[in-house]
Amino acid sequence: MKAARLTGIRRMEIRDVPTPKIEKDTDVLLRMTAVGVCGSDVHYYAAGGIGSQKVVYPHTVGHEGAATVEAVGPGVTRVRPGDRVAVEPAVSCHACDQCLSGRPHTCRDLRFLACPGELEGCLSQFVVMPEECCYPIPDSMTFEQAALSEPLSIGLYAVRQSIPMTGARIAILGAGPIGLSVMLAALAQGALAVYVTDRLDYRCALAAQHGAAWTGNPDTADIVAEITHREPLLLDAVFECCGRQQAMDQAVELLKPGGKLMLIGIPLFERYTFPPDIARRRELCFQNVRRQNGCVQPALDLIASGRIQPDFMVTHRFPLDRTRQAFDLVDRYADGVVKAMIRFRDA
Repeated sequence: MKAARLTGIRRMEIRDVPTPKIEKDTDVLLRMTAVGVCGSDVHYYAAGGIGSQKVVYPHTVGHEGAATVEAVGPGVTRVRPGDRVAVEPAVSCHACDQCLSGRPHTCRDLRFLACPGELEGCLSQFVVMPEECCYPIPDSMTFEQAALSEPLSIGLYAVRQSIPMTGARIAILGAGPIGLSVMLAALAQGALAVYVTDRLDYRCALAAQHGAAWTGNPDTADIVAEITHREPLLLDAVFECCGRQQAMDQAVELLKPGGKLMLIGIPLFERYTFPPDIARRRELCFQNVRRQNGCVQPALDLIASGRIQPDFMVTHRFPLDRTRQAFDLVDRYADGVVKAMIRFRDA
């Protein structure tokens, strides 16, 4: 089969590799149909790693996938050949303390598609996954929508972990696919006012078109002053979705006493700082968000119901043999890109 493999910093080749085989009774062989290009994939491509996770070459990336079931192991009951599915990229052990306490997303032996040392990614024609990672989708749902359920499930999980959204006034700092996913989830859960910022004006415009009460570019506007003018009592929650110190600083200033800061962005530096005086006096709560936990099916249900309509996030489409061009586009934030989608056939 063909697979898009990283071979060095900013180097990628389409290579012939062995087609994976069903080995366990509960394995499912998937024919990939659509794979979204995530920012973490691009970190591996452009920087060779994220924090302590370093790429060992060659390595296949990609974890936002939708597929058709090609074959199943003898113990599979959840899906059958021909089914259309969204792919959950995390494989948990279900036996460690984390799994047994309801936290399979922080499993001690977690294996995640495209993570170095864990699993090869799904930017390949076929991949084998456990049946529990395969979520059937209705005929009304496109493969692209199914692939978008992966970032949407992170956004939904972040919202669920934050505060009750009904009537909430929140900010989202960073309007990439994850920030926009948080926005869509927050609005679907009843947020009253959502303020969105990004350094790219076209992403601010997209957020405004799809429900943001106000948007601003931190390079040209005083974000704290603008939002505080509109919300003098400050905000109930802030979602930091860009991994930048400037956003952390803004978030602390924007939160009301008892407010909650959700840290979702992946920073490329080693440490955040924050003013303890403000954080202490306002009794702010900081919470990290690690991917998602139990939100794939709810995200798919929200898409199927029409309460979340994520299609606008897909701005560019490429065939597998042009995957490198897709990564370069996303890496440069070029041509108005939000989400580039790799399509293996009609999606």
